[in-house]
Amino acid sequence: MDGAVDAAVDGPASGPAGDAVGFLYPGYSAEDEYPRLEAILGAGVRLPLVHTDIGEDAHRVDALLEMGAAARLAAGVGELKARGARAVVWACTSASFVFGWDGAHEQVRELSETAGLPASSTSFAFAHAVRALGAERVAIAATYPADVADHFRAFLKEAGAEVVAMRGSGIITAAEVGTWGREEVLHLAHAGDHPDAQAVLLPDTALHTAAWIPDLEEALGKPVLTANQVTVWEGLRLLGREVSSDRLGALFRPAGVAGEERK
Repeated sequence: MDGAVDAAVDGPASGPAGDAVGFLYPGYSAEDEYPRLEAILGAGVRLPLVHTDIGEDAHRVDALLEMGAAARLAAGVGELKARGARAVVWACTSASFVFGWDGAHEQVRELSETAGLPASSTSFAFAHAVRALGAERVAIAATYPADVADHFRAFLKEAGAEVVAMRGSGIITAAEVGTWGREEVLHLAHAGDHPDAQAVLLPDTALHTAAWIPDLEEALGKPVLTANQVTVWEGLRLLGREVSSDRLGALFRPAGVAGEERK
């Protein structure tokens, strides 16, 4: 991938194995992914989550800009710190990438300053995860309308990734996305894949995927990155922790193993 992805966050927070990474999650849809992921990872990982007020539930640029406003994110920081968080991640893709590359950096800088902790967002989680996998060409399989998904394409381009295919599904609300099950998720991934893509990205944190990542990668024959998966990985990265799991896809497998599979 050409060009380095900016850190967009403070440096890793060092600490004992029981350290927690906190998540600011917009509204209610697939928040049950986080206790599921915590149970899968084990190893003393704690993933406390606080819901943010989203305003209007709409995959529409104006609504997303309001959803990701600094005041909405700041409101949940105190509770996360009280629950022991040593880093914080804005667990939303669309309400970060719609700010653009520079705006998304500013969003996490403000969050870091407010929290006094390392911070990031799901958009940067995808950028960092793509780089960690060594993927140069990716496909986007999005639940969003195409115009919103196109902002994600532009964001990834700034990160140095080539988007060889993009599919938008036209779903307006996170509430609807949260009702999708395994078959809908598999269909979305297949529909968004492309022969030239080295990885397929499913960018909505409202989408349940944690239970099906091995199924997705087996079906497509390549790494699949999903929003809540990469968000948790990014939080652990902020803590300077590497946790392996054979249940969470190539991103969570040892680097050598994942590298061999991509050849």
